[in-house]
Amino acid sequence: MPSSSNKIALFIDGANLYATAKTLGFDIDYKRLLMEFQSRGTLMRAFYYTAIIEDQEFSSIRPLIDWLDYNGYTVVTKATKEFIDASGRRKVKGNMDVELAVDAMELAEHIDQMVLFSGDGDFRALVEAVQRRGIHVTVVSTISSQPPMIADDLRREADVFTDLMELKSKIGRDPSERLAPREPRHHTPQFPQRGPAAAPRDDDDDFDD
Repeated sequence: MPSSSNKIALFIDGANLYATAKTLGFDIDYKRLLMEFQSRGTLMRAFYYTAIIEDQEFSSIRPLIDWLDYNGYTVVTKATKEFIDASGRRKVKGNMDVELAVDAMELAEHIDQMVLFSGDGDFRALVEAVQRRGIHVTVVSTISSQPPMIADDLRREADVFTDLMELKSKIGRDPSERLAPREPRHHTPQFPQRGPAAAPRDDDDDFDD
């Protein structure tokens, strides 16, 4: 039986997790992912972060975001920012590192364990800061790909590193399966909410058009 005193929060870097799962050749079943960590303790909150191109008539990620929002996840989004680089190419910026870090620090006093789904080395400083508050940090990414999807310094900083491939049997889904219909939102504990997501930063990650 899981310990009810083990309070867990998930922080999912959406774009990073998607790329990692795609590299490993499977899709994430987010309902199974939630159930897996609910079985490990008291799941206080499951955050999912992603940037959205708002001027598109249809975004391929919108159905997933809507489903997550109705099924127990706290979805944090912001609009991407377009710019023209020095060579005249259109690029799109969309980075959620600051939003994720702020939420993690605000929630730290309420949890015992943080599970970070990302391989981004920029999160090493956040992991260090959370650990100084006595929080146990698990980082989920992969070293099964070539090259690995996780920065080496982030993997070394984590208390526990879990390879996403090890979770495939527990949280993977058949690519032919469609997202389930909307279901009633699961109850999640209420903590003070911060304001709207910050505007896109100038130092966000770049994505080619």
